[in-house]
Amino acid sequence: MIVALDSTPLASAVTGGIARYTSQLTAALAREFTGDTFVLVSDQHFALPCSAPNVQSGTPPRNPFERRWWTFGLQRELKRSGAEVFHGVDFAVPFPPTVPAAMTIHDLSPWRNDPWVDAAWRLRAARVRKRAPWMIRTRAAAHVITPSEAIRQEVLRFFRIEPGRVTAVPLAAAAHFSRVPWTPPRPYFLFAGMHEPRKNVASVLEAWKVLQERHQVDLVLAGPRRDDFHIPPPQPGLHRKGVVSEDELAKLYSGAVALVYPSRYEGFGLPVLEAMQCGTPAIISRDPALVETAGAAALQTADTQQIVQAMECLLTNADRRSELSARALERASHFSWEQTARETHAVYRSMLAA
Repeated sequence: MIVALDSTPLASAVTGGIARYTSQLTAALAREFTGDTFVLVSDQHFALPCSAPNVQSGTPPRNPFERRWWTFGLQRELKRSGAEVFHGVDFAVPFPPTVPAAMTIHDLSPWRNDPWVDAAWRLRAARVRKRAPWMIRTRAAAHVITPSEAIRQEVLRFFRIEPGRVTAVPLAAAAHFSRVPWTPPRPYFLFAGMHEPRKNVASVLEAWKVLQERHQVDLVLAGPRRDDFHIPPPQPGLHRKGVVSEDELAKLYSGAVALVYPSRYEGFGLPVLEAMQCGTPAIISRDPALVETAGAAALQTADTQQIVQAMECLLTNADRRSELSARALERASHFSWEQTARETHAVYRSMLAA
């Protein structure tokens, strides 16, 4: 089978969940299905996520006609590559469809009118809002993939399509996220991920300030910052790391008392699983996708006061922290990118067989 995957998320200078999804899925597909060819296609420059012999880079647009990518250029590239299936990893597939296409919908944030959505995202979301429903309802997208059952149920309710056309395929933490033996000079809590209002970092900061009045404990913020995130002023015990390497992130996960991730809305919650795979407890919101991902291995909170209580419990109760650490490792063991690749590949096969 020759599968073409949209590699546009890999062209972004800012790494994020969709870029990680694209790179990890591609690498796992290549490992699991060595007899298949996976062609990464985009009208933008990107680096291949792995050096597997069955992963290839498509041909970039060669003329102004092909630069009209989603209308003409992609269609020609699919024909040139001999692709039998297309996977739109980020809300889009080509139209009209020339091969069966799967579309990944990571969450329904483009269709939500939440106050934490900034102007730039609203502009992009407006395009997605118009394009994706049309592609689904006209069957340009033969199948929809979601990262969680919570989002699958949202998709079924919102788009009102047949349940058989939507499959939940969980994500996974990359294999290099594992416990790193390291004792930090001072205990700290960690937030890791995109710094944006939706992630509710403000509540993490507020809870830490309350806790800091009673305990000597630091807070580490790691990850890229979106323009609408208000940078907290410098203060003792607060460490803003920005974008860190994968090795550094694994170390930060491993040394933290807990990951604090009270996001208002998620499609899966990959940082939670990455932390748990390092044996680190997580404090999360009651967002359905986060609860689905973490299971009983995380402390659930509904407001800032409960975040404070959860943080203090894990800081002062070593037995409780050890119990949740063991639960985290056990829970994380149920996920792998190889399993994600196998379930995704099953969707490709089902489209060809339809």
